[in-house]
Amino acid sequence: MSKSGYNFIGRLTHRLALQSKAVAEISLDIENATIKGKEKTFPDNHVFISGLARSGTTILLQHLHNTGLFRSLTYRDMPFVLMPNTWKKISRQKPHVEYKVRAHNDGIMVNPDSPEEFEEIFWRVFCSKDYILKDRLLLHGLDGDVLEKFKNYIKNILISAETENQTRYLSKNNNNVLRFGYLQKAFPASHIIIPFRDPLQQAISLLNQHIHFSKIQQEDKFTLDYMNWLGHFEFGLNQKPFFFNDKEIFRGMQDYPKTDINFWLLNWKNYYQYVNQNHTTNTIFFNHDKFCNDPSSEIARLFEKLNIGTPAIPLEPFNPPAKTINGFDKNLLEVCISIYKKLESKGN
Repeated sequence: MSKSGYNFIGRLTHRLALQSKAVAEISLDIENATIKGKEKTFPDNHVFISGLARSGTTILLQHLHNTGLFRSLTYRDMPFVLMPNTWKKISRQKPHVEYKVRAHNDGIMVNPDSPEEFEEIFWRVFCSKDYILKDRLLLHGLDGDVLEKFKNYIKNILISAETENQTRYLSKNNNNVLRFGYLQKAFPASHIIIPFRDPLQQAISLLNQHIHFSKIQQEDKFTLDYMNWLGHFEFGLNQKPFFFNDKEIFRGMQDYPKTDINFWLLNWKNYYQYVNQNHTTNTIFFNHDKFCNDPSSEIARLFEKLNIGTPAIPLEPFNPPAKTINGFDKNLLEVCISIYKKLESKGN
């Protein structure tokens, strides 16, 4: 078994399904040609979670998914995620598997039925040349054909749902910040949730994950390939910062090695300064720190905003201990804290 957790057959299957864009495109064509229920319609009040990594996106995704009202892509949909109905028949779904700690080694437990960030595969297959560069990820436009193809893809995912209650699509995709306006155009009644967190604590977490995944990827190239196929560029050897046309911030990040806490503080500033100024009307800012202090109240408030009738399950506070680090730019941190307070005011 490789460090990635996939044996030889598993790795070969993932290479076949994900490495070749042609194979991925053909898989979507097969799905569209064979799927039943093409005339079925769904409301467009979907939910897109999209924050900077390490802001609590996965925990939020799991809580919403557990309501049973949403269909999300899960590990069972891998590796042929563009043909969810067809792959479901071919793969002969295996029985329940026990939970295990995910690769981040951060205490979050997952199993094959857990939702995960696989939606970006669609965008990488059809739009990679427009936004994935060697050293950055760009804001990118979408033509009508691609947007219509995406809408149909979401419809296919919903048709593959396990229960009739799963009529809304739910995704976690940090890269969706590159296309917020198009998501709202495609699904006017949808919501985009942007979690945010104390900037220094989030920067420390990003730095630690960068070191962690860089080590894993150096020891196992398949893991690096896998992250590239999924469009995961948050940290590790393939880390690519977002470029929001702010050359000053981007040059600042280039001045620091990615093992320096100030690179990750600038990364935080880059992301949250942009979303503070450029969010869409359907955006909900979600304070992860408040959620940790009073999860039941914060989830209940979020459910109300999303028109979720299912009562939130009572949750115990889970305040993680604050981490410390030396060498950060105090002035930079003050700027980040100022942005944090602006986001906090929008989240109330």
